[in-house]
Amino acid sequence: MSKVVVVTGANSGMGLASTVALAKQGAEVIMVCRHEQRGQAALAEAIRQSGSEQIRLMLCDLGKLSSIRDFAQAFKERYSRLDVLLNNAGVVMIKRQETADGFEMDLGVNHLGHFLLTNLLLDTLLASPQGRVVTVASGAYKAGKIHFEDPFLTRGFNAAKAYAQSKLANILFTKELAARLSGTNVTANCVHPGAVGTQIGVNRDTGFGKTVLAMLKPFFLTPEQGADTAIYLAIAPEMERVTGQYFYKKKPQKLTAKAESKEIAKQLWSWSCEQVGIGDQPVLN
Repeated sequence: MSKVVVVTGANSGMGLASTVALAKQGAEVIMVCRHEQRGQAALAEAIRQSGSEQIRLMLCDLGKLSSIRDFAQAFKERYSRLDVLLNNAGVVMIKRQETADGFEMDLGVNHLGHFLLTNLLLDTLLASPQGRVVTVASGAYKAGKIHFEDPFLTRGFNAAKAYAQSKLANILFTKELAARLSGTNVTANCVHPGAVGTQIGVNRDTGFGKTVLAMLKPFFLTPEQGADTAIYLAIAPEMERVTGQYFYKKKPQKLTAKAESKEIAKQLWSWSCEQVGIGDQPVLN
């Protein structure tokens, strides 16, 4: 039986590399992309690179709660179970922008979008013999803080502060999700991919950031190298019972005290539930 895998942000970089690698392992991969045209081009490339016909494209804008709900409903109409949810999509905003629902873009997409998506798909993960949630975080979390007094950074926004907050949120979400799923067949882990040369931070309209990216490229990992640990967490048999951990280069890493805080994790979970409009429990129906 093929594993059913959902990969967000699958149209380029690590998302595309993960899709190809997982398809080569025999998984049925659903590529979640925001744009139809880019998604179709990525789908054709993934099929070409993997040689697999078991790859599907489904559209979802993680910056729009209604789009996430539509995607979850469409997925459930087609699939009764989900074996792996790879929360890979990520943004870095140079200037402050808001999602369709008024969230600061980094926190809105990187955390809240994936928070709602994961909760809406939990019942399908629980229907798997062994479901896994793998979330791409970043070592940038170390500079982060959850600014509960102004989470959308309406005052004093800067790109590093916003991104670091969203990546700390990814880890705290993973910790609390793992705790809530304790005793079930679903695990939740997160990963620091390393410094990967992707299009994150590049403005597709203006090209801003491309020159910097080109200069730094020799020092970056390839998307394939960056995706390596996420793929390991997704399919390695020895990871079946490992949960609530933060990995780098296939090894669990020690976290800072704030990333281990159960109190902050619980507070973030409750706040996130309010923002996306779900009850303060995993959504299992």
